[in-house]
Amino acid sequence: MICSRYCYLGYITVGRKGIIFIDFDITLGSFYSVERYCPSGISAKLWHRTGLDGDPDLQFLLSGGDLLKVRSSNWKKTRFYKLREDCKTLWYESHKTVRASNPTCESCFGVHPTFCVDDIATVRQGRHTEGLRKHTDDKVESRAFSILFKSRRKNLDLIASSEEEAKQWVTGLEKLMSNMGKLTQQQKTEHWIFNCMRKADKDRNNKMCLKELKSFMHHINIEVDDAYAQTVFEKCDQSKCGFLDGKEIEHFYEILTDREEIGTIYEKYAKTGGMMNAEDLLNFLITEQREAVDLNHALTLINKYEPDSSAKEKKMMSKDGFMMYLHQPECLIFNPAHRSVYQDMTQPLNHYFISSSHNTYLMEDQLKGPSSTEAYIRALLKSCRCVELDCWDGSDDEPVIYHGYTLTSKILFKDAIKAIKDYAFKTSEYPVILSLENHCSVEQQKIMAQHMISILGSALVTKPLGDQIPTGFPSPEELKGRFVIKGKRLNKLEDSFTTKANSTEDIVSEEEESGDDEEEEDQKPKESKTLKLAKELSDIVIYCKSVHFNGFEDAKDNLSFYEMSSFKEGKSVKLAEESANQYIHHNVDKLSRIYPAGMRTDSSNYNPVPLWNSGCQIVALNFQTQSLEMDVNQGRFLPNGQSGYILKPAYLRDRASEFDPITLTRGGWLQHKTFHVMVISAQQLPKVNPKKTSIVDPLVRVEIYGVNSDVATKETEPVENNGFNPSWNARFQFDVYVPELALVRFVVEDHDTTSSNEFVGQYTLPFTSIQRGYHHVPLVNKNGDRLPSAGLFVHTMILDDESQ
Repeated sequence: MICSRYCYLGYITVGRKGIIFIDFDITLGSFYSVERYCPSGISAKLWHRTGLDGDPDLQFLLSGGDLLKVRSSNWKKTRFYKLREDCKTLWYESHKTVRASNPTCESCFGVHPTFCVDDIATVRQGRHTEGLRKHTDDKVESRAFSILFKSRRKNLDLIASSEEEAKQWVTGLEKLMSNMGKLTQQQKTEHWIFNCMRKADKDRNNKMCLKELKSFMHHINIEVDDAYAQTVFEKCDQSKCGFLDGKEIEHFYEILTDREEIGTIYEKYAKTGGMMNAEDLLNFLITEQREAVDLNHALTLINKYEPDSSAKEKKMMSKDGFMMYLHQPECLIFNPAHRSVYQDMTQPLNHYFISSSHNTYLMEDQLKGPSSTEAYIRALLKSCRCVELDCWDGSDDEPVIYHGYTLTSKILFKDAIKAIKDYAFKTSEYPVILSLENHCSVEQQKIMAQHMISILGSALVTKPLGDQIPTGFPSPEELKGRFVIKGKRLNKLEDSFTTKANSTEDIVSEEEESGDDEEEEDQKPKESKTLKLAKELSDIVIYCKSVHFNGFEDAKDNLSFYEMSSFKEGKSVKLAEESANQYIHHNVDKLSRIYPAGMRTDSSNYNPVPLWNSGCQIVALNFQTQSLEMDVNQGRFLPNGQSGYILKPAYLRDRASEFDPITLTRGGWLQHKTFHVMVISAQQLPKVNPKKTSIVDPLVRVEIYGVNSDVATKETEPVENNGFNPSWNARFQFDVYVPELALVRFVVEDHDTTSSNEFVGQYTLPFTSIQRGYHHVPLVNKNGDRLPSAGLFVHTMILDDESQ
């Protein structure tokens, strides 16, 4: 295809297995079409399938325009931004760069920086990032907007030439993100393959020679020898002209994307002239998927997912329809009924596990890493419901947040509260606990209280719910949309219902975490540090009063329900190992917060599972550090609508419970299950390092977390040089004795014989949220963000122990 100065490439979908490229040459004012390879039915213009064809905001993105990029007060430069015709990638260039002869032509994009729409977390209009607030004036408020990314990539702060233009950028990007989210996994896969084909077409002639075919295979993470590539090429090159074109590329695509394992399943149940009728599909659903459904449900699936109209009229499901069905969200391993809030949310607050963050303000380590309001936003958008604010005296009578006595940067307390207010309930509507670590003077404590009261307004809990002295916690349902302060208090909560006078300030002990010197508390007793506490700050501490822990008996006899302790990980783990049942009883009545040891200066994490097993609710982790522990935490809070609240099992809410996770005895918690899982295959695994030429040698490990007797790990053998469609058919069996506390983690690694394996992707979910039968397992990256096309295909069975 010739790259003329004014060429514009548009794509429309025709039929199931082809795209017509419509090239419009403005200089000639004419149209012509060329049939080109395309995955089955996916349009390169994504909005064509989602009702946005011709949308003015999307057309605006395609045309592109100049935006002022802001990095600092002294670095503000104009860049040209534009949406590529794949409707998935944005690219930009400097005006210092000699612009390509045709900035809209696909072949001219390779040399420019790009980022994918899939990588965007959100788009914010206005000066709502630290960078824009710090480096720009109020007068650009209406023209400013920011692109925030899922990964640790820095925000992209931009200023448009007009308010209208800024709105078009924001609206267009939001529409694009929304509609890409509506694509099925199969459609995303097909689009990804199409883009790889396009990259391999070096000379842009819509044909594929043998060299380009091998390049394409490398793009999709398959290493093949020359002989195999030659065989596939010759099989598809029916015209014997030395390149693949049109139908030949379609044939190559069909060979490439054939899912033999799904074909085998389909053939087993397709008993009606080689196809599935409704009865055949129902047989599959009942026998393999263990679904309690009827014939009407099978007919509904055929009507919904069968792409062939003639088959649909005959109430039959073709292999393509079966494939499409297995790629739907309802066929993922995660139970779709758990995607929304399904648990009882009217229990007392302390009856739930609560997603919690430690040193929430930090973006990196605890010694010299940056503090940022963005860290609060990211945690809240991941459904974190308890955030920490480490407060110190700042200049100009404004309290600041940072990790004291270190080189970490500082942010204003009021800016953090504003960010928390704006993003607290975007993902979950259930209450957010603000855990204050207070090091401020009395005067700046008063200012802290003023900021929280004025900024959070009526959403801040400043007195007990109801008119009576409370005897227990309110529920998450009662506290929807509310903020609860955790901190020190000068008196008992009951005193607020009397006329007893309180002093305006008094001496209290500092927070437990403030004096953490890494000494085990039972090795060397230390004096408790104290500070003066302002009445204004004390009075807004209602349901989470911080107190020192002096043992389980003391807590039972002397502490009210709202008086809670913080435990550093070493102390808490010791209690969980040596006094688990007592710890469980303590947590039936009280809240417990666990935090990482201070020696974790790299912001590493500890294993939260033993603390959950002991009923601890607020198990705070470093959200800024992606790790195995954060994977497990994300899995724990995946169900229940990602609300950040998970109802604890009944035996962790019972004052008379005899449950002990260390020494299991018979009881309602003991529900022995045999978990069978067959790891069948994987699809579209990414390269560990896209800049490297090596292909991954993937293996899959299945890990069980829970009580000690349930912890187990098993893994497949590695498959050499195939990240596109590796196959294992590996069968594993696990015994799970306490299923309500168990989590299952699927992790994919790139096998290396000379060094440690490299992480490719993972997925963790509660054992009780696993669907039985044949299902796809989505994969997420180190940051916990979905890998768009990657996944596993597995079969699961969960059998009850009939002897119970």
